[in-house]
Amino acid sequence: MSTDTRHIDVELFGRKADFAYSEHWIGYAILSLRLTMGWVLLQGGLTKLVTYLDATAENNWTAAGYLANAIPEGNPFTGMFASMAGSPLVDMLVMWGLTLTGIGLIVGAFVRWNAFWAAVMMMMFWAASLQGGLMAGLPLAHGWVIDDHVVYAALLFGLGAIGAGRILGLDAYLEQLEVVQNNAWLRALLG
Repeated sequence: MSTDTRHIDVELFGRKADFAYSEHWIGYAILSLRLTMGWVLLQGGLTKLVTYLDATAENNWTAAGYLANAIPEGNPFTGMFASMAGSPLVDMLVMWGLTLTGIGLIVGAFVRWNAFWAAVMMMMFWAASLQGGLMAGLPLAHGWVIDDHVVYAALLFGLGAIGAGRILGLDAYLEQLEVVQNNAWLRALLG
């Protein structure tokens, strides 16, 4: 186990920054963030999927009720979300999107691909929770502009940028395959 301290020199927004970090502990941090976010997505997807598939359930899960009736008053996207209500495609995309991106993050497979689409979903959920437009300060139930969906999207961006699937994930093995080595577009999905 290495306790070596490494240094990063980076330029962000035109300003130089450098800092030291522990390679050992950063690996644990990235792995725990990937697993935690994967579980959040998987749990959200499975609860919807199980309810949807339960033939004995009185009300199988659908996004229609939320999209038609629960979008906050003053949301600038009310019309767009109302038009999605009742679409079986939207239901499938939400259920399977959450489930599959969660599984992908947990096992560390196609992390960049999964993180991107999960972040897109999070930003759609964020847009659905807005209680007013730009002139109203983009209010949400618990503040302005930032809520848990934005935090999740930022975390997912970080996981994809870092290539978190390479840390005890299947992406580390997939990247060694000849087909991946010979196709740059496949490498862009992994990591």
